[in-house]
Amino acid sequence: MNDSPVALITGGGSGIGAAVARRLLDDGHRVAVTGRGEERLRGFAEELGRPDGLLTLVGNAAEYGSVQSAVDRTIKEYGRLDTVVANAGFATHDSVAEGDLAGWTEMVLTNVLGPALLIRASIDALKETRGRIVLVGSVAGFVPTPGNVYGATKWAVTGLAENTRRQVTEFGVGVTLIAPGRVETPFWDSYGSLPPGHLLTADQIADSIVWAMGQPPGVDINTVVVRPIGQPN
Repeated sequence: MNDSPVALITGGGSGIGAAVARRLLDDGHRVAVTGRGEERLRGFAEELGRPDGLLTLVGNAAEYGSVQSAVDRTIKEYGRLDTVVANAGFATHDSVAEGDLAGWTEMVLTNVLGPALLIRASIDALKETRGRIVLVGSVAGFVPTPGNVYGATKWAVTGLAENTRRQVTEFGVGVTLIAPGRVETPFWDSYGSLPPGHLLTADQIADSIVWAMGQPPGVDINTVVVRPIGQPN
């Protein structure tokens, strides 16, 4: 168990993050997950039977002290860090011309600053293990949508992934951007309903993330765009 890989996932108590955590635990990884809601994290751990290889950490992905604490506690608990998954994020589901400003600051900080903080806090540990950074972006970070402020944050994540890769590849650290299309997750809760048409499941996105993480040494999967059949944009 001491030699098994270690992953830290932000926003890991539900949706895609939780699905990745389950898959990695099943594959023998040790996993730390962060989230703002203590009750949700507790419920997730109880659902899995509180396995020894799961560490839950309450924290804010957009605050550096909280992110650094999560990295430090993960390394203290498990002795190493092989992968970080920047999954925390949300959408206000409004537009730049007509939207409610109240949620924009938090969305930008969580979706854009959050991944950058996780990279900064974990890079020294990842250099030691020649590990991997996974950023969960979105198709909205490749296809412009009228007035989409959330989409603008995901365009930033798309750029951050490649900018980061160009710097850290010399350290032996890999970078993977996973850009999902429409996925059936709590992401849509604030929208009021699921969008029409076929949706991917969180488990299907987790399959792509775990596949990218499982490549042989020296292979760096950089960008994976995953849409459900029938999604044109």
